[in-house]
Amino acid sequence: MKFRFIHNNLNVFDLEKSLVFYKKALGLTEYKRKEGGGGDFTLVFLEDGISGHQLELTWLKDRTKPYNLGDNEIHLAFRVDDFQKAYALHKEMGVVCYENKDMGLYFISDPDGYWIEILPER
Repeated sequence: MKFRFIHNNLNVFDLEKSLVFYKKALGLTEYKRKEGGGGDFTLVFLEDGISGHQLELTWLKDRTKPYNLGDNEIHLAFRVDDFQKAYALHKEMGVVCYENKDMGLYFISDPDGYWIEILPER
């Protein structure tokens, strides 16, 4: 029996804001979209065009306030071929939330406060 990753899900408060962020910050593009019955929710699957892994963003129509992530230590991780260029972009966007220069990595934060680890190619 073999399992393989296909996607991760994040619930987002403002779908359009999140889509702009993931496109600009990480180059992710929309692969497919599913609308829930009656428009109660929208699922948008994003992909990098390289790995086959997808990020599913879920927007709930009745959500009236941003998500409280509490002590949620979950994060996504991406490798990038031009680490310095990515770092400059993320600094310009104002989304760098943590840096660990000793380990050669940093984190950015999406509009909902989810952290994304950025690593150089090795």
